[in-house]
Amino acid sequence: MSNPAVHHQINYVEFTTPDVARAKRFYNSVFGWSFQDYGADYASFNSETAGLNGGFMRGEAQPAKGVPLVVIYSKDLSATEAAVKAAGGGIAVPTFEFPGGRRFHFNDGLGNVLAVWSE
Repeated sequence: MSNPAVHHQINYVEFTTPDVARAKRFYNSVFGWSFQDYGADYASFNSETAGLNGGFMRGEAQPAKGVPLVVIYSKDLSATEAAVKAAGGGIAVPTFEFPGGRRFHFNDGLGNVLAVWSE
């Protein structure tokens, strides 16, 4: 099947994690993402709750160097940072300003580093 409307567009992002169930709990708790399970070793999320289709696959997390940084938008950066900490994540790069907004980088406690930004 062909879908020319999405030809050459980013369609899916996949993360590795040593614990799929824990990743689901973290991202659901912090960002409200919902998941579809495909056995014990894979769970997908969709663009309706996450903004982009993707999934978590059981395995060792990718090293931070050379891996693209996934950036998530938040209407309330401070509340999202508090939710990351409450869910067991850590702050990898404290909040800083850049032209157009502010952001911080976090680790999910499972080896993945992402960022959150706001105006």
